[in-house]
Amino acid sequence: MISREIYMKRIRPFINTELIKVFTGIRRSGKSVMLELVKNELKKSGVSDKNFLCINFEQFSNSELLDSKILHKRIVEFQKSADGKIYLFFVEIQEVDGWEKCINSCRVDFDCDIYITGSNAKLLSGELATYLAGRYVEFVIYPFSFAEFLEMNRQKNSQIDKSACFTAFLKTGGMPFLANFLGDDSAKNQYLMDIYNSVVLKDVVKRNNIRDVDTLERIIAYAFSNIGHIFSATSLSKYFKSEKRNISHDTILNYLKFCADAFLIYKISRYDLEGKKVLTVNEKYYCADHGLREAVFGKNTQNIDQILENIVCLELLRRNFKVFVGKKDESEIDFIAERNGVKIYVQVAYLLASEETVRREFSVYDSIKDNFPKYVVSMDEFDFSRNGIIHRNIRDFLLGEI
Repeated sequence: MISREIYMKRIRPFINTELIKVFTGIRRSGKSVMLELVKNELKKSGVSDKNFLCINFEQFSNSELLDSKILHKRIVEFQKSADGKIYLFFVEIQEVDGWEKCINSCRVDFDCDIYITGSNAKLLSGELATYLAGRYVEFVIYPFSFAEFLEMNRQKNSQIDKSACFTAFLKTGGMPFLANFLGDDSAKNQYLMDIYNSVVLKDVVKRNNIRDVDTLERIIAYAFSNIGHIFSATSLSKYFKSEKRNISHDTILNYLKFCADAFLIYKISRYDLEGKKVLTVNEKYYCADHGLREAVFGKNTQNIDQILENIVCLELLRRNFKVFVGKKDESEIDFIAERNGVKIYVQVAYLLASEETVRREFSVYDSIKDNFPKYVVSMDEFDFSRNGIIHRNIRDFLLGEI
């Protein structure tokens, strides 16, 4: 089992506190495994097995517990039989009708430590915000980083080198369960297709009562194929009209939001460095895992520049940065990332194959005069650092400290 220390070091300060720990993220990103890792730490600290109540609400055997009143009764019975503090671990809690009141009641009535997972960002909106305002902490769980992917592969083959592993990562992506299909491309693709279909049908179509599934899938296909490109709902609406399909601007934006709520895509807004404000138009979208894109649409190797940009974007989000696309006059910087008052700039390229390419990628920083770190990241092995701008091979960037 991968230790996923990048998350555990954030979670540990909240273990055994009254705050509800909420793990969100795309399906199969490893949220349930995070619960196991937390549970293992608690066991090592002396907590008895009989003090854990663990329920996965997607299992048919737990279907009667989808009624919050029956669930609450079950928790009351468990609490009476336990010795001391109880630990509640609930997987896909959003399947329970009225779960917010039940969880809040447990928090108030019992000496307990609560951990819940969900596959939709709406988990933390609406009623939950009302009942639990200021009483929960969220951790977004992403698919494996390259560092975790490398660790997983080295558990299977200690001799594998970084370069070969990164080549595999480019095609496969980071869905954790893929460790079971190493070397079997057909099984990998089938598994990733199943994840994609599950997210679309359960977390987008069903949850939002979408009837026009064909239009939804066309919009997802457009977003996946245009990773890292400025997105305009108006231009996409015009494109649909040219195909004799009348899809409104608002419908497109709503469908994209539903996909973002399901963690299938991430919207990255643009930030105007001159006006020091977040722009509300012409954002970019990135997919939750580039392996999903390969399985569903293919062509990752043909669009390597987009895939590298997607990998870097997800790495910055994974490391708890707030991420924007930078705009300065007519220039664009791939990413501005902020965390704890510190800012970094990142420009992503495939290869710095000519002096013209080097000038283009490095010159985006010419008009930025602050002293925050500025990176150009590419597949090149040679170090092109110059004028205080740091060049990194993408493998080293992903594996190093940022």
